Amino acid sequence: MSEVIKLSNIYVSYGKTNVLENINLQVNELDFIGIIGPNGAGKSTLLKTLLGLITPKSGDISIMNYPVSEGRKYIGYVPQVLEFDRAFPIKVEDVVRMGRLSKKHIFKRYNSHDEKIVTHCLEQVGMVKLRSRSIGELSGGERQRIYIARALASQPHILLLDEPTANVDSKVQKNIYELLKELNEYITILLISHDLGAISAYVKTIACLNRSLHYHQDKIITPQMIQETYHCPIDLIAHGVPHRILPEH
Repeated sequence: MSEVIKLSNIYVSYGKTNVLENINLQVNELDFIGIIGPNGAGKSTLLKTLLGLITPKSGDISIMNYPVSEGRKYIGYVPQVLEFDRAFPIKVEDVVRMGRLSKKHIFKRYNSHDEKIVTHCLEQVGMVKLRSRSIGELSGGERQRIYIARALASQPHILLLDEPTANVDSKVQKNIYELLKELNEYITILLISHDLGAISAYVKTIACLNRSLHYHQDKIITPQMIQETYHCPIDLIAHGVPHRILPEH
């Protein structure tokens, strides 16, 4: 598999406080990596650094063998739950169409090619029948699917998702994870989540982040990795016996 993201010795700080320390990560084509860690661990900061929204204090980043300024065009991004005015008159298809903005020159109108992509993305997430509905009328799970469709509208090679199943029920979570599993057949995915039990059934590998990164290109997490990440001893994390991710002890 070819390398699509590489971070080497990345340090990010807010003021005098390091948020990320000595981050080294190689992401290969069609990886599906779940990133876990406590609140304030730097997970969202890592994604924003990959997007070029935060400049690291030191270290090197390449995306599709380009620097971030050029490589970020290959990334689709689904941020944490968005708060908005539910009465704001914007349709589902208009939200998805926003994903095409990065492909347009200023003042250039959307064309039939853009519209085909919008329709295709709505079909991918199973929401094409609701394209004319106001975004404010949708449920939390439906809105998350629309935000994923918006990210897909940029035709990315890599998809970054920050807590995409926050504040939705377990059935909706499962549907979203199943969707991501299907998308992973042709898109590389990095997913942030607090729900280790749920993601362990869907991601290919898991990374632990708390300022520093613990990642071995595997789904197995050792008790030492958990202890260093959460600063407390945990012997076993499982989501039912079929989804155990730590070796028996």
